[in-house]
Amino acid sequence: MPATIDEVRRYPVKGLNGEVLDKVLLTVGEGIPHDRRFALAPAASRFDRSNPEWMPKRNFLQLMRDERLALLDSHFDPESGMLTICRDGRQVARGDITQPLGRNLVEQFLQAFIPPGPRGNPHIVEAPGRMLSDVPDKFLSILNLASVNDIERVARSPVDPRRFRANLHLGGLPAWAEMSWQGKEIAIGDVRLEVVEVTGRCAATEVDPDSGERDLHLLKILQQGFGHTACGIYARVTAGGRIEKGDTVTAPPS
Repeated sequence: MPATIDEVRRYPVKGLNGEVLDKVLLTVGEGIPHDRRFALAPAASRFDRSNPEWMPKRNFLQLMRDERLALLDSHFDPESGMLTICRDGRQVARGDITQPLGRNLVEQFLQAFIPPGPRGNPHIVEAPGRMLSDVPDKFLSILNLASVNDIERVARSPVDPRRFRANLHLGGLPAWAEMSWQGKEIAIGDVRLEVVEVTGRCAATEVDPDSGERDLHLLKILQQGFGHTACGIYARVTAGGRIEKGDTVTAPPS
């Protein structure tokens, strides 16, 4: 059975649950369009809104320590700038976050939903031309679903692939095949992706994407079961084009 794209996802606001895309147009040197375009910076963050640059994730709200974010689903419309936030399928906030008034409407909800603590209230920020992902480079995050299934075997518990917040979910591969792909090329039609590195994981994976509870010690499971805490890979777009769910993936030779 050939490898295929099982799902395409993006996360317009770092920390919030993402959205499924039917298809996407990839550009050389860029990530999924509008992926991690925005982030939530608490008042105490070192992020400078007058001179925005990529910064490490500790400067933003994140599932690793703000697990309540997992209760919020988000949808972003790039044409209108509208971000819609839902909880349990019900809309709880909406606004054009490219404009001050719309940002303020969404921030008011978030400031009531996330206890500010000593860090202060969160504000929606962006750094034009940059992705506010965990790494400074513009990569795609790719997950091998067979590897997740193998983690389930060790954990003896279901493991939702959404815990890993990847852009592409790939099916039809051997478990952990991706761990040997560094420096090699993935082909999806005319699109070419250069695998840069494996993805080291943090405590964000321990948060259930539905309940927002820390219910699975995935880092410990990975370390004890496989001798590492990585799952997935980062890849750079070296030849652009359109990809969509169901596309055949030509993986590097093992």
